Amino acid sequence: MTNPTGDVAERAAEGFTKQYGGKATGRWAAPGRVNLIGEHTDYNEGFVLPFALPLRTVVAADRQDGDQWTVWSELSGETITFGADDIAEPGRVTGWGAYVAGVVWALREAGHPVPGARMAIASDVPLGSGLSSSAALESAVLAALLDLGGLELSPELQPRLAQRAENVYVGAPTGIMDQSAVIRCRAGHALFLDCRDESVEQIPFDLDAAGLAVLVIDSRAPHRHADGEYAARRRSCEAGASALGVTALRDVGVDQLDAALAQLDDEETRRRVRHVVTEDQRVLDTVALLRAARVRDIGPLLTASHVSMRDDFEITVPEIDTAVEAALAAGALGARMTGGGFGGCVLALVEADRADEVAAAVTAAYAERGFTAPGTLTVVPAPGATRLP
Repeated sequence: MTNPTGDVAERAAEGFTKQYGGKATGRWAAPGRVNLIGEHTDYNEGFVLPFALPLRTVVAADRQDGDQWTVWSELSGETITFGADDIAEPGRVTGWGAYVAGVVWALREAGHPVPGARMAIASDVPLGSGLSSSAALESAVLAALLDLGGLELSPELQPRLAQRAENVYVGAPTGIMDQSAVIRCRAGHALFLDCRDESVEQIPFDLDAAGLAVLVIDSRAPHRHADGEYAARRRSCEAGASALGVTALRDVGVDQLDAALAQLDDEETRRRVRHVVTEDQRVLDTVALLRAARVRDIGPLLTASHVSMRDDFEITVPEIDTAVEAALAAGALGARMTGGGFGGCVLALVEADRADEVAAAVTAAYAERGFTAPGTLTVVPAPGATRLP
């Protein structure tokens, strides 16, 4: 995973000085995230278990007079300016600027007096890899504007506002997981999120104590038909819930699964339902193991999750399957695709001293198949959105 050189917080601060002169009032950071387990369970009102990455988006900012916001992006090199009239309704600010404008819009819609601001943005979170670069941007901007304006918004409410910015203003139908993880995760923990009532529990995930690491593998696979296929999976889940007479598939327990599947006529719907019901149980089982500090024992659950996504939910691609197979063959304790599917990333639970060996094995397997070389990064759970010193 390649990024611009130098510390991302320093790059944001230097970009601010170069663009605007002077020094920013402060710097606010929000991480990318990876989902340890719990895929396509969020919109089925189920359970997810993400953790924050050490990769961050940083906003250096200060106030400016009036209802005007000026934003420079390191990635594009562009500077955009928008005012209150420009964000009066979704669609007037487009491109990457829509994520920034959407946060301002959502805050104003919620009745908050958002201060005008100048911002410079730098990021280490790779785009298009399924690590929630958009949620990191929204959440860093939100943290900056809340502090600059002295605005009160509890951590419990911040994810919903950031999600509204993305859903309504940007027009991307994301669930609540990404923003919840990016804002509410803690270092050394995974975030156990109930997507029905949005309650959270911080679950210890002490990889160092177990002598383990998580290897994140960017498959570099182009997202193939992701939007249409994602929508199709969601429709199948909703159809299955309707046929079973439940509010959401979360309401079907794994002990009820065989009886539930017998009520469904369509084989494809049966496969989709089976994935969601068993995936929810895998999340609960993983949480139980982590509470007992049995980190090593979650490996088979991760691998079972991947098999379910591959065979029942049918959302993997050859690059993703190759990465999982190669990691397991090289000694990973477990490996799975993470994210919505049809591209994105794989995570592998590995012995800390063998992470490089596993990464090399995946890279070699890609070369044998003629795939673009993957990106790899060893990570530990990082903190959520925060103001930097």
